[in-house]
Amino acid sequence: MTDAETIQIIRVEKSGLEKQDWNNLPFGKVFTDHMLEADFINGQWCNICIRPYHSLQLSPATAVFHYGQAIFEGIKAYKNEQGRVAVFRPEENWKRFNLSAARMDMPEVPAFIFMEGMRQLIELDAAWVPSSVDHSMYIRPFMIATDEVIGVKPSETYKFMIILSPSGPYYVKPMRIYVEEKYTRAAPGGVGFAKNAGNYAGSMLATSQARKAGYDQVLWTDAFEHKYLQEVGVMNVFFMVGDKIITPSLEEGTILPGVTRNSAIDILRDMGYQVEERPISIDELIAAHRSGLVKEIFGTGTAATIAFIQELGYRDYSIQLDINEWKVAPALRQHMSDIKSGAVPDKRGWLFPVNY
Repeated sequence: MTDAETIQIIRVEKSGLEKQDWNNLPFGKVFTDHMLEADFINGQWCNICIRPYHSLQLSPATAVFHYGQAIFEGIKAYKNEQGRVAVFRPEENWKRFNLSAARMDMPEVPAFIFMEGMRQLIELDAAWVPSSVDHSMYIRPFMIATDEVIGVKPSETYKFMIILSPSGPYYVKPMRIYVEEKYTRAAPGGVGFAKNAGNYAGSMLATSQARKAGYDQVLWTDAFEHKYLQEVGVMNVFFMVGDKIITPSLEEGTILPGVTRNSAIDILRDMGYQVEERPISIDELIAAHRSGLVKEIFGTGTAATIAFIQELGYRDYSIQLDINEWKVAPALRQHMSDIKSGAVPDKRGWLFPVNY
């Protein structure tokens, strides 16, 4: 696997582009013509191929169904005014993907398959990348265990895939979030930092209950006291308290190290704000709110980008904020959007070009 020619490409006979309603792009429900597949067999990656998007045929005994060895990433590609396509910081996602793989006792995916395979796939389906404001190509790399055996052990075979989904914005309206203090997402020594399927499966019940109560998502707390704030279901979280911006620390390994989180911290510091990465409790946040110090709360994530949180509910207390008065989160969202679209210089080299 030393050059791009080892990736076989099988093209669709007829594209589905002409059937697509570009005025209706719900997030994650539309998929492009092609997908990438690779298999891990006998200790090496093989069968690397870009082929027409299709359903999988798997044995009922396939290990992923029973023992949950499954990891994934979320990445986005954007089209600038000149029609050129670039991906936002995919190398960081590749690194995080392999950290997840190591934690779940799965094989690492080489850069050739992940990065170059992704580039060739997007280049082939570049016509599917939307150019409308707040639209993008969502990229979903994932890997599953494929041994056909009932038995609790790491699989010996795996399938890695990348699928593409042209999408509109994930969250359109400002969010209402409930602080969860019954269920636990992650504990030190667990898999909280890994982007594995089980983390999301375990979040479904708490999220459903929050939605029944009128909220959009939950903000997880620590496993021991349910006081220290961690992350929202699909994104990291930031609090502007006074003139400082605080985001929960990654040190305990219970929070996903978000690529958008990391990018936001760099941009906020460039904008002159002091950003603290440290533990923050719900008690500290409520006390600050009662003192009039909580100015903004927002989330960061690949799907969500920068999501405004207008209300945070905890027991019978509600932190409600007037988004019309915000300055930081809107400026952060705009600056990040400008980098991705090419409207401002990409000083850090965050954009990975698809078209050479």
